[in-house]
Amino acid sequence: MKGIKIIGLGGAIPTKTVTNDALGEIMDTSDAWIYPRTGIHERRFCSENESALTLAIEAGRKAISDAGIRRENIGAVVVASMSPDLATPSMSAIIQRELELPLVPALDLNAACSGFIYALEVARGLLSADISGDVYNDTCIDVSKTPKEKYALVIGTEQLSRLISMEDRSTAILFGDGAGAAVVALEETDTGKTSVRYATENKSDSTYVSILGSKGSGVIEAPSVYERAYENGCRRKTDAEKIDHMLMDGKDVFVFACDVIPRIINSLLRKTGLSLEDINHVVCHQANARIIRHVIRAMHAPEEKFFMNMEKLGNVSAASIPIALYDMKCKGLMSEGDRMILAGFGGGLTWGGCIISYK
Repeated sequence: MKGIKIIGLGGAIPTKTVTNDALGEIMDTSDAWIYPRTGIHERRFCSENESALTLAIEAGRKAISDAGIRRENIGAVVVASMSPDLATPSMSAIIQRELELPLVPALDLNAACSGFIYALEVARGLLSADISGDVYNDTCIDVSKTPKEKYALVIGTEQLSRLISMEDRSTAILFGDGAGAAVVALEETDTGKTSVRYATENKSDSTYVSILGSKGSGVIEAPSVYERAYENGCRRKTDAEKIDHMLMDGKDVFVFACDVIPRIINSLLRKTGLSLEDINHVVCHQANARIIRHVIRAMHAPEEKFFMNMEKLGNVSAASIPIALYDMKCKGLMSEGDRMILAGFGGGLTWGGCIISYK
């Protein structure tokens, strides 16, 4: 089975900063109340000329530049989001156009805050499949002259400010907007054979393994973009309560996250025969600092191995993990060959994790 590695990273955050004190001016809350419970001091919201799509385009452009590849080398675009600008066309299709990429497969997916992990696995499948070929003869890109090696552009992007209500403190204090992107490549061994670390008993030189899952308990709910949404799709929805903004059972999500993240990490380590000592970084979905600190204590893990940046950005759902990776790179915290565990959890409920290498 073929694996992937990250060869380029990019990120984009909106210009508008919303502090906890600013929220305190419009609802019954304060920084003294929010920060100890979440680890969040502020978040970013899109201005009038910004959106999930514009941020995704910027992040994708940066990732391609960082990877040092030509745009003709991109073989697929996969975007994870629960807050797209439109139902159709997909953001990935517009990104393909705006970045002047080849006429490659492009699709959006929604696995909420686990979305980037799911998108990585979809990208791996697209790169591994034989789907090459151009049905148009008048394409602006001469396919015969493009390099054989292909990469995928994987983006997580959100504009969650459009889904929350400033009258609902339980979610308004948590979520923000932003986009993160990665260029990924199929991973080759020294012998030229592509390999993956998957369900092995002993350590190997390969660097990729993933795990995904879901259960439809619906403890996080957000409004549909359609007026006639499926009436029975939401667990708590009644005739008196229509979903017009994001709702979340915070206590249930906290318990779920504290349980599932160690399970994800331990499952990945069992599959590979690795220990946590063999991992350079653990990047969890940046939902709440208390969740990550609980995981650190539960796993008796060194705190410095776990990266956190929700303090300035809040919970950015599918964009959370790729923004964190980009932030780490910008801060000089990542080195070539670093082995990382990525672990996500979110609405659905969904979860996903992978062990992946940088460069």
